[in-house]
Amino acid sequence: MIETIAFWLLASVAVIGALGVVAAPKAVYSAIALATTMIALAILYITLGAPFLGVVQVVVYTGAVMMLFLFVLMLIGVDSSESLVETLRGQRIAAIVIGLGFGVLLIAGIGSVSAAGIPGLGEGGGNVDGSGNVEGLAALIFTRYLWAFELTGALLITAALGAMVLAHRERFGRRKTQRELAIERFAPGGHPTTLPNPGVYARHNAVDVPARLPDGSGSELSVSAILQVRPVPDSNGEEK
Repeated sequence: MIETIAFWLLASVAVIGALGVVAAPKAVYSAIALATTMIALAILYITLGAPFLGVVQVVVYTGAVMMLFLFVLMLIGVDSSESLVETLRGQRIAAIVIGLGFGVLLIAGIGSVSAAGIPGLGEGGGNVDGSGNVEGLAALIFTRYLWAFELTGALLITAALGAMVLAHRERFGRRKTQRELAIERFAPGGHPTTLPNPGVYARHNAVDVPARLPDGSGSELSVSAILQVRPVPDSNGEEK
């Protein structure tokens, strides 16, 4: 009874999250909704007696892949007006057709399993010979499905190497040494340390207020060149 209630609750959360991925107006919201769906699926795995798959679902997919997507979207930013532009013609129609086909296959698979009966984890399933879930999966992966496991690993390594090759940039000039970089950094007109942030040691923390130097004057270098420096009065009431 508890498993049935947990299944319907988590399944509802997963379906709502999946709908949020498609219907969310912003890409960041879609990523958060997808992470919610994956967490609900992980809890479902655990309630069904597959703790290994549940932990892998959280650590690998939710913790690594989805958070990577979310951080990238938050760093680069995605404009809503640009996300609505269809760069490839017919991609929405193709996505709808593929989604409907996948749904038909999923319903057919569930129907066939329901008609034939579910063996369960302890009867020819993941837990062989009455062992635990982790031991049963390890026995299946490294015995019966060893060849497929090795091919998958080789495919992932090939994909990683291909990404490195595509992202590699040729160096057209000689790489500077640490000594040369230090000389350029301490050259006349250079700044050996980082510039102060706007508003540091000032009476205001606005971005157009220059930072205070040791002599009490303002450093215009601390304000962006596209902004107009706001004059700040000193203790005598005079603007500097």
